[in-house]
Amino acid sequence: MIKPHSFASLCVAGLLAGLSLPAQARVAVGDASAEIRRTSFGVPHILARDEQGLGYGIGYAYAQDNLCLLANEVITVNGERSRYFGPGERTFEQRENLPSDVFFTWLNPPTAVFGFWQAQPPAMRARLEGYAKGYNRALAEFKAQGQGPECLQAQWLRPITTLDLVKLTRRLLVEGGVGQFAEALAGATPPHVAAQLRPDLGAAQARQDQFAVERGSNAVAVGSERSFNGRGMLLANPHFPWAGGMRFYQMQLTLPGALDVMGAALPGLPLINIGFNRHLAWTHTVDTSKHFTLYRLELDPKDPTRYLLDGKSLPLTRQRLSVTVKGDDGQLKTLTHDAYSSVFGPIVQWPGRLDWDSRHAFSLRDANLENTRVLEQWDSMNRADSLKGLQATVQRLQGIPWVNTLAVDAKGRALYLNQSVVPYVDAALLAQCSDPAAGQEMIVLDGSRSACHWKVDPRAAQAGIFPAQLLPSLSRTDFVQHSNDSAWMVNPAAPLRGYSALVSRDDQPLGPRSRFALQRLASLNEKGRISPADLQQMVMDNQVYVAELVMPDLLTWCAGQGADKQLTALCASLKAWDLRANLDSGIGLVHFQNIMEALQNQQDVWRVGFDAKDPQHTPRGLAVDRPEVARALREAALVSVAEVAKAGDGAGLRWGQIQQAADGTPIHGGPASLGVYNAIQSVPVAPGKRLVVSGTSYLQVVTFDDQGPHALGMLAFSESSEAGSAHSGDQTRAFSAKQWQVIPFTEAQIKADPQYRLQVIREVEGATVAKSAP
Repeated sequence: MIKPHSFASLCVAGLLAGLSLPAQARVAVGDASAEIRRTSFGVPHILARDEQGLGYGIGYAYAQDNLCLLANEVITVNGERSRYFGPGERTFEQRENLPSDVFFTWLNPPTAVFGFWQAQPPAMRARLEGYAKGYNRALAEFKAQGQGPECLQAQWLRPITTLDLVKLTRRLLVEGGVGQFAEALAGATPPHVAAQLRPDLGAAQARQDQFAVERGSNAVAVGSERSFNGRGMLLANPHFPWAGGMRFYQMQLTLPGALDVMGAALPGLPLINIGFNRHLAWTHTVDTSKHFTLYRLELDPKDPTRYLLDGKSLPLTRQRLSVTVKGDDGQLKTLTHDAYSSVFGPIVQWPGRLDWDSRHAFSLRDANLENTRVLEQWDSMNRADSLKGLQATVQRLQGIPWVNTLAVDAKGRALYLNQSVVPYVDAALLAQCSDPAAGQEMIVLDGSRSACHWKVDPRAAQAGIFPAQLLPSLSRTDFVQHSNDSAWMVNPAAPLRGYSALVSRDDQPLGPRSRFALQRLASLNEKGRISPADLQQMVMDNQVYVAELVMPDLLTWCAGQGADKQLTALCASLKAWDLRANLDSGIGLVHFQNIMEALQNQQDVWRVGFDAKDPQHTPRGLAVDRPEVARALREAALVSVAEVAKAGDGAGLRWGQIQQAADGTPIHGGPASLGVYNAIQSVPVAPGKRLVVSGTSYLQVVTFDDQGPHALGMLAFSESSEAGSAHSGDQTRAFSAKQWQVIPFTEAQIKADPQYRLQVIREVEGATVAKSAP
């Protein structure tokens, strides 16, 4: 039985119902209007007189290009996938629908959603309201026309509300924390109770392992000492999914006299996440900081649903979650699941990893669950008029969830901030409370003592997180760079050391993309000042950095296999390969990927091991003279030969014939694990074919002069996710051809664009009016 709602819950539900009325009835008729000026590749430049109108234009333009994508994500964050698609189908992220629904029902209860809404400044509420209205208007127009997006006739397609947008934002917040444990939360069951759900934890583990890869990034911020004109210069190269709820959208937002910002945003967000304005440019990279901790609970020997805290037995809080499920017969039924929580957070259960037995259970505390500042944070960054102002707003609001920030300004300063939402667990608290056996990859604290709660500092924007003053930052006039490693080697001339392991770890091996970037920046320094073309080339030359480290040894090994005809073709392809991941790179690239992936699990493969005193140049080389390494190498090579033969990848096949976008466009770039700065993740979909699923997404190189910013870039997967759109693959083809585009920013640039067209949308006496012009 489902427990009756308390009076307080009913009051909140009533307030939520008021916010969810059709057509956003709370907004006065006639308040919403916007100009949508589209330029080449369908990029919208949205101009409005007020916040609601700006949101109206954003929602309308986004729905024109990605209506089905957002509608699908709304179903997900409302926990309704099982209702419409059945419990056994999967989300875009390959999570089973039923565990997904249980998790999002837990994540987005009415009280939490409304609490987030109440915490927003009035201007952001107005923009969210406008966004929902704009989306709903586009949906109504498509329905009136009877044609448009593929999902137009779907039963699950409906108007959205502002609270749907809040739920999407809350999903984004926990991507770096409890969102990675969705199945473990949904499947957590007391040891004496039969499990109601058995989620696919193998797929969950794979998603955890791929999180940093699918949401990785590169960034280089160049200051006055090194830039070609003595001004700031920024390369933004985020690596994000090419489909689903983390797919970027390119746009410009303008409120005359108050806001003028260009860049890319995630679905459902009415602002710019990565971009530039007249004064500065910024980007983000996924950080290595911890945004949650686990607590190992000591359970009451008499009852595994009670735990001991400071010697006192306390009950776990039980929350009954209800999910509507469509059966095989098409009939709907309600399934219930009990989720349990301690004072620290929800219980998560991962057999063999985080077990809930008669003695222990594990509770997860995610710092971003209390982060209501995230939208205000990005809006403040969008409006910043100096690097000092941007840094000040980040330190004041502390709303960035799980990414670093790199930025430059027109005056030539370059800035790195590792100032996201991190639990305040310093070295002393770690020593006192952490489980050494758990290591530092996943922090496990003692849940039997209240002394192990996160520390509280009044300087922090939120109780229990590090204050900004204790987090890494670095301002330079030469450069800062980052590619998803810890903070310590952002600039080798000024190592960032001495932070809590939850923030940044010193003396750790650098990833190959970071080493490539530092090597390239050093070589450019020898040649002179850095130009925009140099930053573009860092991405577009598709150098496979790891190949440079190991290929001499690999070819030496090949030379010793001369009598083995099984390896003749493989070794010939490696010798002929250009050490790039370009469209015309040969089959040696495929063999190299296969071999190095296999050797990742082999111990001591490096000829020269990692040396913390020389992190930029170690490890390097393959220890082919060691019998165990040579044996593993031969096995990997033979497996690669068999796989390539089975796929029909002949010696003359090129990388662009293998790795492609969904529409068949050939895509250059390769695995981040091999040090390809233009990181592209693709998966096998047919013999000899790989589909791009993630990687280089929104690209921008921004420079400044006395007239303001100058930007080159592109959105690698194009503006629209609708297959029938003219803008579903146009930028993808430009990316394939390495054709960077000038990004229009000024009024003159926008109106001079050869594809310029204008659409004015507004409400008049309850009706919607549209005016279009070429």
